[in-house]
Amino acid sequence: MTTHAKTGVSHPEAGVTFVELIIVVTILGILSAMAVPVARFQIKRQKEKELRAALWEIRDAIDKYKDAADRQAFQTKADSFNYPPDLETLVDGVEVQTKKVRFLRKIPVDPMTGQTDWVLRAMKDDADSDSWSGDNVWDIHSKSQATALDGTKYSTW
Repeated sequence: MTTHAKTGVSHPEAGVTFVELIIVVTILGILSAMAVPVARFQIKRQKEKELRAALWEIRDAIDKYKDAADRQAFQTKADSFNYPPDLETLVDGVEVQTKKVRFLRKIPVDPMTGQTDWVLRAMKDDADSDSWSGDNVWDIHSKSQATALDGTKYSTW
């Protein structure tokens, strides 16, 4: 405190001390450090949600193709078990009578890899196989080997 020379009244000093400034900066640093993991968690959870949606969309298209082929709406190769030969066929479509029927508008991007190249499995491939025999597309999964929030690998979804 300082005392005014003429009036003799004391006034608290205006301004912020260096110690107060350090305390404020430290508190802001701690709060921002706590926010970073929360933000990363939210981003990862959003990508997992997008991955589930993409897998559902492609698998639904595979099932619709198979259902149509089982009803003999179009011809498939004898050894294909009526599954599509590749994902592009789901996008390009097939001729059903005089109409082109498409099962996917586009191949979804795998949010974990940022690519549209998925690991494909044919019906006769082993469940733990890393290679695709190329006969048909029975199932798909992500190429990402990262671990999900629930502890499983994305490649097993």
